[in-house]
Amino acid sequence: MKVYLKQLFQAEQFDGTKQSADHLGLFKYRGGWYLETLEGSMLVSNGYWIATGVNGEHWAISDDVFKKTYAELPVIPKNVTCSIKQYKEWNCDLGIVFDDACSGNIWKAGVGEWILEHSDVFARAWLDGYVVE
Repeated sequence: MKVYLKQLFQAEQFDGTKQSADHLGLFKYRGGWYLETLEGSMLVSNGYWIATGVNGEHWAISDDVFKKTYAELPVIPKNVTCSIKQYKEWNCDLGIVFDDACSGNIWKAGVGEWILEHSDVFARAWLDGYVVE
């Protein structure tokens, strides 16, 4: 079975410094930095990402795995976010938004054009969430 993570989470990269370790809640033991996880203490190397889940739990992810597995949320213009909110309030699906963009039925200036020119980014934002420009 293939699955995907349904909840957004935050992650910060450990840079190997004491300041970064303190900020991320790491502790020093036998010359290494460790993170307390639900599975116990985990050795964290420079470049690892420390993720925080919805219940405040933490886990570490190596940089190579992180880059292969995760991506930042898309950044979209504020006027496009207003359209996402409105269409979701109306219980519309993504297909209706694209239909309206193609037919010129999105009334906000430039939004329909932006959606069509950035369709992959818009779809990711619709499904996963976004950051406002």
